[in-house]
Amino acid sequence: MAPTALLARTIARFVFAAPVLPPLLFLGGCAPAHATPLPAVDAALVLPWGDAVLALVQGVTALLTPVLVAALAAALARFGGPLRLLITDALVERLVRNATDYALNAVAGAVRGRRLTVSVGSAVIARAVQRALDQAPAWLLRAAGGGEGVAQKVFRTLPLEAAATVGNTLEPALERVLGRGLAREARETI
Repeated sequence: MAPTALLARTIARFVFAAPVLPPLLFLGGCAPAHATPLPAVDAALVLPWGDAVLALVQGVTALLTPVLVAALAAALARFGGPLRLLITDALVERLVRNATDYALNAVAGAVRGRRLTVSVGSAVIARAVQRALDQAPAWLLRAAGGGEGVAQKVFRTLPLEAAATVGNTLEPALERVLGRGLAREARETI
């Protein structure tokens, strides 16, 4: 054999056969001994995609759950304060309405829907404030502005005659209920 032929065979063995032969042998060793024949042309190819979809959904759920919880917490933080104020305001209005209704029923001479005189209006305000102080929780009274706040709200809701003012109707009611000197003097010191 000529030296060039021997050189050509050696180069072919190392350049072409060496990189191709081991992967072919590996793939041949991985082939099952009892291989099934290929399906016919008309037969449908069934792919088990349900498990893959289930795994994908579980992965997406695992990623999105913390994001959704964080978004819900942010929404509660954002809307919690205003929502609490709306609910508290509604409860204060309900307290004033219920205390006023009680006082209109409890004071002699007070009739719902009719104009009240100064003396009857002052008595109704005093009775309504006393009822609110006796029955309402402390946090609701603080939200309403205390006894003075409830008295002012009741004063604004009552149908009083034209001569009724803060000085001749509201002030005597505050003096009667809160048991202090003139409420005007108390406000001036603050």
